[in-house]
Amino acid sequence: MNALDAFLRAASVPRDTGHTSGTLDEVEAILAANPELPATSIHAAAALAEDGLVRRFISQDAVSAIAHGGPYDWDPLTYLCFSRYLRLERSRSDRFVRTARLLLDAGASANTGWFENDHQPKPEWESAIYGAAGIAHHAALTRLLIGHGANPNDEETPYHAPETYDNAALKVLVESGLLVDDSLGTMLLRKADWHDLDGIAYLLEKGVDPNRMTRFGYTALHQALRRDNSLAIVEAMLDHGADPALPSRKDGLSGISIAARRGRADALAAFARRGHAVDLDGLDALLAACARDDAAGIRSLANARPEVVHELIAHGGTPLAEFAGNGNTAGVHRLLDLGVDVAARYETGDGYFGVAPRSNALHVAAWRARHETAAFLIERGAPVNARDARGRTPLALAVLACVDSHWTDRRSPASVAALLRAGASTDGVRFPSGYDEVDALLS
Repeated sequence: MNALDAFLRAASVPRDTGHTSGTLDEVEAILAANPELPATSIHAAAALAEDGLVRRFISQDAVSAIAHGGPYDWDPLTYLCFSRYLRLERSRSDRFVRTARLLLDAGASANTGWFENDHQPKPEWESAIYGAAGIAHHAALTRLLIGHGANPNDEETPYHAPETYDNAALKVLVESGLLVDDSLGTMLLRKADWHDLDGIAYLLEKGVDPNRMTRFGYTALHQALRRDNSLAIVEAMLDHGADPALPSRKDGLSGISIAARRGRADALAAFARRGHAVDLDGLDALLAACARDDAAGIRSLANARPEVVHELIAHGGTPLAEFAGNGNTAGVHRLLDLGVDVAARYETGDGYFGVAPRSNALHVAAWRARHETAAFLIERGAPVNARDARGRTPLALAVLACVDSHWTDRRSPASVAALLRAGASTDGVRFPSGYDEVDALLS
């Protein structure tokens, strides 16, 4: 591969892994060894936002503004919008906008891009505005492309633009008035994946329908409950008309059923306060009673429907783990008292939360820093040295949660301490050096 092609590959978002992965180290090394490259190619100049060079190329040959070339056979605007520099080097931000304007004024299409045949689960159009709004989250470039006719209703842009807590580019898209209802519904659902209360509130205030059934088969409320969003997010959706009784097109479960299965006593109470009947049957009714720590309801159901208790015991590893993940210690207590095995396996795990298959409830509580629940599970005899499908013990996960987890508000060694007191083995556990609280427990 020649130096120019190597440069353009390294300067562009990776195509064999996540588009937001990687650094500028490789491309900077290539550029340092070949500083003349940007002056030899409009594609390289565009990827670096060298507006002076791009202006020179266009003045010498106007067709160069739309010419395809380089290792991916993209036009200059595509290399610009999918440049790693656009995302990683904000000091070039104004230059990227100036360079893009030069290309657009010279005839480049704001709807340029490429068709990614290897995209999963199916081939997908990767548009320039997806690069600007969905990868780089660059508001000014997004605004420029919209002003030149970019259509943001491909499947990638609404899906990926919400993947940040900086909502400036997302707001440009919404306020353009160009997004169709399906795109807006996707954005609201994806904000639930990010637990972004501010972003969700913004979209709801702009009139996005929380009952919109997205192409994934879920509404935003379904997703908020599947992803264990905060009560504040659930209530914001309810305040804007979300219907928890609406069944999912994917699996037929209502928001009420999802909340019951995941032990969300707070959400069930919020539904009831707003007049939504928590009217469930069979196992879901029993799980709702357990979630709400409703002793009378549990007793009534168990006496009237003993077969439901048998069903719970047979499949109890999943609700036990999901109750534990939400820190519903009282609900975990109720499940165990009904006969669910404290060591029951969560066979499927939960990839979203990084929970491996064959975990048990203690793995989940330790990883998600549900310290009170972890301590209770230990007290009830949960195996402290069990390994999940990735070979990790609850102690390994509890340590990892202290230093490398999303729930920074719960980064306490409390679960580590409880596990060590219970005799958990430290074999194979990587304790972070210099983490004083954990070091003190080991001394």
